[in-house]
Amino acid sequence: MATVLGAVWRIAMLIRRWNLGLVFNDSVYYSYQAQHNAHGEWFRLVFTNGPGAEHPPLASLLMTPASLLPHVVSWQRATSTLLGIAVIPLIALLGLRLGGRRVAIIAAFVAAVYPNLWINDSLVMSEPAAVFFVVLALLCAWRFQQRFDYRSAIMTGGVVALAALTRSELIVLAPLLALIGFRAQARLEWLKRAVVTLVVVGAVIAPWMIYNATRFDAPVLLSVNEGITILGSNCDATYGGPKMGGWLTVCLNDVVIQPDEDASQLSRREHQIAVRYMREHVRRLPLVVAARLLRTADLYGLDDLVVIDMADQRGRIQSWSGIISWWILAPLAVVGWWRNRRRCGWILIAPAISVFATAAVFYGAHRLRAPLEPVVVVCAAMAIAGSKLGQRFIERVLNHPRFAALVD
Repeated sequence: MATVLGAVWRIAMLIRRWNLGLVFNDSVYYSYQAQHNAHGEWFRLVFTNGPGAEHPPLASLLMTPASLLPHVVSWQRATSTLLGIAVIPLIALLGLRLGGRRVAIIAAFVAAVYPNLWINDSLVMSEPAAVFFVVLALLCAWRFQQRFDYRSAIMTGGVVALAALTRSELIVLAPLLALIGFRAQARLEWLKRAVVTLVVVGAVIAPWMIYNATRFDAPVLLSVNEGITILGSNCDATYGGPKMGGWLTVCLNDVVIQPDEDASQLSRREHQIAVRYMREHVRRLPLVVAARLLRTADLYGLDDLVVIDMADQRGRIQSWSGIISWWILAPLAVVGWWRNRRRCGWILIAPAISVFATAAVFYGAHRLRAPLEPVVVVCAAMAIAGSKLGQRFIERVLNHPRFAALVD
């Protein structure tokens, strides 16, 4: 029932955006890269001739089949929408594994209507795929914690690698989830399985790395986007004023592409410029990092965050509804996580560590927080299900004949 509700809403959003063109942001890359792939020009620069790896490959690969159809952008939006719909039952399954039937039902309905999930689901961006693989990774991690066998370690490593091949920063989940069993198991047994997990991550990512090694002069782990990302968040405009802790294209104005310089070399040079700026303004850096973290938690720079969302084709009302929903759910999620920290706390805190670490290093924005949203939903569902008022309400709902018939 919750999946149907969420699907209807997401399809309505898709219809609303069906004939909407792209704006000049990352959606242009994902769309055109998928179109190049569909015509056999694998991972080329969007506007110029040369090898391309502006982002990891999986999001554009998932959109490649849709790029063979007419009305390419619309069907790419449909692909993202299907991934967003699939997230709802996965979140319900995660809630079932971690907290039982009550938590599963609450989590499913919250996921169906939570703006910070559906707001991305008809955009030509990587967020829907990233959230999809993060939830899968958490399901595998729970299985790993419960069984602590090599098969679970392999599954966890494989899905984490797929998440990283969708969004680069999710590689941080690899060492975090490899820590499963560190306290509960014998050190040698834990170490064996941790090594297996990390080896599988490396094995799945290796083909992309090897492919890039044949195309670029400098090493490329997941993408060549790291340089422009860190440079865009380290300049005068992002170290003070209303844009502090954010990312701006004006930070890139002084960068001139050198002749015969490929994307990997440019990224390395941009990184060097950003590091030099950070060293020159090291006293300002703690305040900037704090602003980045507060922006990620929707506690600072709200007007600017909404402007960024609108630039990514998220509506103003949609963006503000996401902020208000976060203010409601995030405190509940903290309560839910705290109550269940001994049983599944590490698994659920890993995406939060990944998201806030990424924000501290780069910048604060709703896009970067997307992998944390399903955890917020599940933890908030745990808190609601564990409250006395919530239990009474849930019992009444579950015992209602019509609801029981729908669920069954």
